[in-house]
Amino acid sequence: MLPQKAAWQTGMGAIQSSGPQLAHQMDHHRGAGGIVMSRAWATFLMKGMLMIDAQTPFNVVFVLFDNVTQLDFTGPAQFLCRMPGAKVHVAAASLDPVMTDVGFGIMPTVTFANCPQADLLCVPGGLGVAHALSDSRLIDFVARQASGAQWITSVCTGAFILGRAGLLQGKSATTHWGYASLLPMVGALHENARTVFDGNVVTAGGVTSGIDFALTIIAHLHGEDVARSLQLNFEYDPAPPFAGGTPATSPEHIVQAMQSRFYDARAAEMEAALNATA
Repeated sequence: MLPQKAAWQTGMGAIQSSGPQLAHQMDHHRGAGGIVMSRAWATFLMKGMLMIDAQTPFNVVFVLFDNVTQLDFTGPAQFLCRMPGAKVHVAAASLDPVMTDVGFGIMPTVTFANCPQADLLCVPGGLGVAHALSDSRLIDFVARQASGAQWITSVCTGAFILGRAGLLQGKSATTHWGYASLLPMVGALHENARTVFDGNVVTAGGVTSGIDFALTIIAHLHGEDVARSLQLNFEYDPAPPFAGGTPATSPEHIVQAMQSRFYDARAAEMEAALNATA
């Protein structure tokens, strides 16, 4: 496991005074257990320690609502929380548990009223998005936070909440394949990709795409070695037992069955909600 933030603060004075020389020395230093600590790893630890010492952390704010898809949130949260200097906040209308679409609750850490300004704002998706589109408190919070955020992001159908807050107008974006045809309703241009960057707006496709978006952001902010270190830490090396996962790679009869049994109705529900809140 990666060192926890409290542990990273140990030896802060030595790191601040030594700077690059410490990384050079660590090329030839054996850590606990006789493992060689590489220059890349030493640099990663240095970045983490130095940023944690900063007065202002890098605030990562996730916006939750009832019936959220927990993996849209917990996937990227698990990676982003280990990003050097990051502090994760889970924001909701109140501190009451937010129910996920698998039946368990998640405890918010802040409310819309007292949430600090996000450096990175992330809106996950889920079955509750259609209802959330009519929640003016949530939409106003997203718009307000976005105005001061360095990065405005979404996972899956969270893109429609960004869109309803006026943040996708004229932007290239992606979302879950079952809802992609609806993106023009919020002014977005659909791009068929797992992660789409358009300026400081980043949208991820369905569910598991959130992990890819998190790693891409981490690499952009801290370099590829840091992102690769976290990818290794969490052993993120997807090897699903079946080919598929997208309409293009899945058997046609599976795609048709999923559409007729689930996504046709869900997309119609989302379309109605978008029309009702336009």
